[in-house]
Amino acid sequence: MPNLPDVVLWSIPAFVLLTVVEMVSYRLHPDDDAAGYEAKDAATSIGMGLGSLFFDLVWKIPIVAIYTAVYELTPLRVPVLWWTIPLMLLAQDFFYYWSHRGHHVIRILWASHVVHHSSRRFNLSTALRQPWTGATSWPFYLPMIALGVHPAALAFCSSASLVYQFWIHTERIDRLPRPFEYLLNTPSHHRVHHASQGGYLDRNFGGILIVWDRMFGSWVGETDKPVFGLTKNIETYNPLRVATHEYAAIARDLRAATSWRERAGRVLRGPGWQPGATPGPVAGNAAGPAAAEPVA
Repeated sequence: MPNLPDVVLWSIPAFVLLTVVEMVSYRLHPDDDAAGYEAKDAATSIGMGLGSLFFDLVWKIPIVAIYTAVYELTPLRVPVLWWTIPLMLLAQDFFYYWSHRGHHVIRILWASHVVHHSSRRFNLSTALRQPWTGATSWPFYLPMIALGVHPAALAFCSSASLVYQFWIHTERIDRLPRPFEYLLNTPSHHRVHHASQGGYLDRNFGGILIVWDRMFGSWVGETDKPVFGLTKNIETYNPLRVATHEYAAIARDLRAATSWRERAGRVLRGPGWQPGATPGPVAGNAAGPAAAEPVA
């Protein structure tokens, strides 16, 4: 097994320090144009993050078993060397793009990912607002395992991507120099991703690189000030409700459905899909009629 560091574990002190620094910066230099921090919202985000650490350990057991079985079956092997690690990071970032995009356009996947978009604030604590049902991404990375990437190497690459994406959850950093904005995911690009305006929905899915969005037509630059949150926001700070509200909405829609075709659509189509609706752009931050009900 490759001897690779746990970059998330090593980064936790930096996460805490940078979040405190950002909080203090809003105290010392308030910004009327930025949402800043709100105590209950930040506490919910931190609680979701702590909960995800526990649930990720649970989900990891079957996922590691599947990855290990595939890895043992494939005759291919990618050695973990100084020059293969950047290539594996590039491959992981590519598959992350498609996983992230899929989690916005398939409702059952969105039910997990919606947690991360449920805050109406955009700050470093928002990066910690992670789902408790994170077992929905593993199929997207099976090609890497089948091509001979060791599961531990994939875990390292995924952790590196997660650590990178922490710092882009902020309104305190404006646009960076053009070469960085062209190649990398930046706070400006990610503010667009978390916005709820129609023109910003389902855009900028990249993890570390933004070039995938440019290649596959999902990039939009930041122009209008983003309005963060969902198109139909949930009125709760209860972590359990935050983690499960969209699953509950799907269950309500399934009970009300009148055909198996509608039931399939409620699960596998976009979050805003309605029976008989004219096909069009999928609004990933949208919620169906059941999901739009306030959650107390």
